[in-house]
Amino acid sequence: MPATLDIGVVMDPIQSIRPAKDSTFAMLLAMGRRGHRAHCMELSDLWVTDGIAHARSREVTVRDQATDFHDLAAAVEGTMARFDIVLMRKDPPFDLEYIYATYILELAEQAGVHVVNRPASLRDANEKAFTAHFPQCCPATLISRDRVRIRAFLEQEGSIVVKPMDGMGGASVFRVDQGDPNVSVILELMTRFDRRTVIAQRFLPEYREGDRRILLIHGEPVEHALARIPAEGESRANLAAGGRGVAVPLTERERWICAELAPELQARGLDFVGLDVIGGYLTEINVTSPTGIRELDAACGIDIADRLIEYLENATAP
Repeated sequence: MPATLDIGVVMDPIQSIRPAKDSTFAMLLAMGRRGHRAHCMELSDLWVTDGIAHARSREVTVRDQATDFHDLAAAVEGTMARFDIVLMRKDPPFDLEYIYATYILELAEQAGVHVVNRPASLRDANEKAFTAHFPQCCPATLISRDRVRIRAFLEQEGSIVVKPMDGMGGASVFRVDQGDPNVSVILELMTRFDRRTVIAQRFLPEYREGDRRILLIHGEPVEHALARIPAEGESRANLAAGGRGVAVPLTERERWICAELAPELQARGLDFVGLDVIGGYLTEINVTSPTGIRELDAACGIDIADRLIEYLENATAP
């Protein structure tokens, strides 16, 4: 058995999570099963004194049940160097407070803590814009805040999807068709009159068959994807927007996409990543707090979080 590790988890308040759906909860369960000590923190629990990263944390034990699912010990304060590993699992918004937290976590990393995902890469790898590094895997894509340019892209493609660069869960995602009388107001709203950058992608009608979430651990994909099927009459497949999840084997095209991305993900220290693929095209690279573990585990009888923690044990072994 590996040595007992102290693993810090920066997350939303544990009282607010939904155990049956929450991937961070799955990771906490795996830590306990593997004999490690888990410590939870929120963004407000992090600070820096004289260049040293500190945190207030509580050791947490969890139970796989819907209610009364956790116990918290008394809060402890100290340097973040007391942790062997820290998982950054705070959900978006990816705002300035999130960025400030990555500065603190970067200091912890410099003190010898294995931070997942790497703080600098969390800042650099915007989940929408990072796809531009892999155009061979993506549908036709435009990143711009210029409404004229976006209109020209719409005329070229006929039907597009427009998304904010910092959105999650399908929030504020618009499908726009050529000739739609609402084009002007949608682009005004999305770009705030050419003052906010957005991403536009060719509309992929295959979304009806599932917006597929692929989870990767250090560049290695889990063998099944979670196909998120949109609800009747809904143009978004996100589970947060009412979609339902179905486990499906990876296609050869999806394995190729994973292989194209793996070296860059590994080089950037992006150890746990969720790819979104529609119709064989990469649409997003989720690096902040990818989800889907619980649904895939339940459907396939696997334990993705256990694989992740095992990888981290080996990565931090002397």
